[in-house]
Order: sequence, then structure tokens, then C-alpha cells
Amino acid sequence: MKILILTDEIPAQDCGGAEISTLNLACGLKQFGHEVYIITTCRKKSDEGEQDYRGIKVFRFSTGYHEKWRAYLSLYNYQVIGQVRNLIGELKPDIVHAQNIHYYLSYYCLKLAKRKGAKVFLTARDTMLFSYGKLDNPKYLLGLNPRVSWMDNLKQAKKRYNPLRNIIIRHYLKYIDKVFAISKSLKEALEINGIKNVAIIYNGIDVNDWSLGQAVVENFKKKYGLIGKKVVFFGGRISAQKGRDQINRAMALVQKKIPEAVLLAVGTKGIGWLEGDDLKAAYYASDVVVTPSIYLDPFNRINIEAMACKKPVVGTCFGGTPEIIQDGVTGFVVNPLDVELMSQKIVDLLRDSAKAEQFGRAGYERVKKYFNLEKCVNENIAWYGKNI
Repeated sequence: MKILILTDEIPAQDCGGAEISTLNLACGLKQFGHEVYIITTCRKKSDEGEQDYRGIKVFRFSTGYHEKWRAYLSLYNYQVIGQVRNLIGELKPDIVHAQNIHYYLSYYCLKLAKRKGAKVFLTARDTMLFSYGKLDNPKYLLGLNPRVSWMDNLKQAKKRYNPLRNIIIRHYLKYIDKVFAISKSLKEALEINGIKNVAIIYNGIDVNDWSLGQAVVENFKKKYGLIGKKVVFFGGRISAQKGRDQINRAMALVQKKIPEAVLLAVGTKGIGWLEGDDLKAAYYASDVVVTPSIYLDPFNRINIEAMACKKPVVGTCFGGTPEIIQDGVTGFVVNPLDVELMSQKIVDLLRDSAKAEQFGRAGYERVKKYFNLEKCVNENIAWYGKNI
């Protein structure tokens, strides 16, 4: 099959989980013998053009606008629509699979792809199909129905609010053969907010890519002063919604009981973004990994990266994390708003190295079985081939 992937940002210098998962899917599809192309965007005209990424032809179109226009240009971005239309016409793909297109490529591309005769799929990696940002309102955190009202969106968007935005998005979703959600939690939120025709396909990881020699790990520990420390790993975008404040408060409690405990923050703050062996070394140098998001975090990729490195995870009860972590088997699922409880679970694993190792091994087996890249790719291909 000839498969065209649409995504706003790929590859990005500071890739988040969505970009990494999209790249992995594209590479996996190519390894399975399919002809894969990517259309993406850039901010500078000088960065436009074709590029080869691991044998995949990537087409970049430059576009940019002020954030205040997002609720409009995310629906129809006149800056790139013509170029996307022409390229789809030239490539004539069998499958067009959109990922994150809610900023620059815009939802109108779904209609373009269907009109060109392709089967069209969309992977929802967040709640942007019905909200203006992350689902972190108080009613969701209290365990209530995650339905987002127009008033909720108005409060979140303020002057950026477009009353027709969600209506138009749902109109363009009619051109899609299937929407994929990356967790059951996200699927339920989509359906409660009026988005149907949703199937679940979890993100995948190739555990073979996450092995690392002990010498590299020791060098990493020396470089960052981690020798003799109990290390708690917190990675990704270091933001309030990812639980930055919660883990800082929890660590203050942890350090009262375990003075040698330190927080290894890997992201936009802390020691900055890490890639390749440096990122792997950060996991292997750690004793416990934490994912304390305080919003509907659909599928925090750090969970499966930690499990691939045989590390126990203390993760949030919000979003898709409870679908990944088995509480009391591969780690602990906690409400990160309960800082005291989270600190207790971290202390438990730091003090009980045998339990931490047992959880790590169980997590490794779980990620190989349920969250491997081959399974993810196969499930996408199966849907591509269905007579929908």
C-alpha cells in the first residue's frame, strides 16, 4: 500500500510523545514493506522542501500564524491547503493517516484526502477534537463526566473562542473511515463529547531498541552526580499539567525519609531534552519512574519507555496510565493530587529494591506483550485493509 501520513510537527527537535509515536508508526509501516510518505510543516521558508528520513520521503510546507487565530486556521489553513491538495493528487495514496493536524495542516485536509479517493484515518492523540487544550478541569479531576461544554471551552479559550469550531471539526470527521484513540480513556472522552466511530490502538515500542551497556549508564551517573543516590525519574514536558508541582512536593516528603533521594527531571527544564543513549541511560540510572499528570493524559509514553528499561512506575490515575501500569504488579497507580500517598509509594520502591526489580521485570513482560511496536503497526494495517 501507498500510505501518506499527515502531521503538523515531525521530526521536531524536542519531540514529544505524539511525534515520537508517529515517527515509530511510519518507520514500522515502511519495515512491513509499505510505501510511506509524510507531509508536515515548518515555520521558516528556508526549511521547506523534501527530506529523506530513514528511507521515508518527508515533505515540509512552511506556515505560521498568531495563536489568536488558531480556532479558525486549524480548521482551514489557506497557507498550506493548496500545496497539500496538489501533493496528494501527485502521490495518489491508498491510505491517508492523519495524526496531529490541529494546528498547521488543519482539519480540511481530511476532506481533501477523501475527495482524492483515499481511505482516511485519524489517530486522536489528545482531546483537541472537542476542547481547546488539555482536559484538566475540576470536574474531571473529581471523577465526574469528562463532557466539555461550550462554556468550558469559552473559559479555556477566552478571546480565542470560536463558537463554530467543534461543529466544523465534526463535519470534517465525516470524511474519516475510522478514528483511532490511543487509550480507552481517550475513546470514552471522545464518545461522551459526540465523536463516534472510534477504535482503540495503543502506541507501541520496540523493546530491543532500549537495551544499553552498563558502562554508558555509569558514565551518565558520574556526569550528573548520581553515584550513591536514589534516583526518581520525571521526564517529558516539565509542566504543571504533567505534575511538576506534585512531584516537587512529593520529593520534599521523600527526602525527609530518604535523604539520598534525588529527582532527575528530563525535559524542557531540569537537564534538558535527551535523546538516544543519553535518554536510555537516564532511565537505567533511575530507581523509580514517575508520571504524575493531573489531566487526561491519553497515553504517557514515558510509562512504556520505563517498562522497556525494566523500571517500576508510579503513575497517575488520570487518563490512560492505569491501562498501562498494573497497580501492585508493574508499579503503583495513585492520585497525584494526594502528594502524601504518592510520596509513600515512591519511598516503598526506593527502600525495597527487590520489589522494585520485580515490578520492573513484570513491566518489561507487559510492554512486550501489549505495547510492542509490531502489534501497533499490525493493528493499523488491519484497519487499512478492512472494507469499512
